[in-house]
Amino acid sequence: MKASSKMEKKTLVMGASTKEERYSNMAIRSLRKHGQPVVAVGLREAQVGDVAIVKTIPEGAVDTVTMYLNAHNQALWEEQLLALKPKRIIFNPGAENSAFAKRAEAAGIETIEACTLVMLNTGQF
Repeated sequence: MKASSKMEKKTLVMGASTKEERYSNMAIRSLRKHGQPVVAVGLREAQVGDVAIVKTIPEGAVDTVTMYLNAHNQALWEEQLLALKPKRIIFNPGAENSAFAKRAEAAGIETIEACTLVMLNTGQF
């Protein structure tokens, strides 16, 4: 089971963008560079490297959700994200949402206000 555990640690990037200057795009590329499986959800279907950006949350196990949507734009996704039961949700700078974080924590999901890029580059991911 150890060999497959890495594939089970999929990261869902919410607010994915094809614009290379966007932090969500940098996160997708950095996650892949670090060997992490990635699912990306954005406004438009597109591609970032070998990762497809889709417009709906795909089914399947997700270990981490990394949030690049502001609190207002998260509202549409909250129920689906809670239903996924990820291990943790990372609220990147600009995506902080204390109300959603409290709901996630009440559902047993760890929440972190941090930068995914910094976490990856410092071995804290």
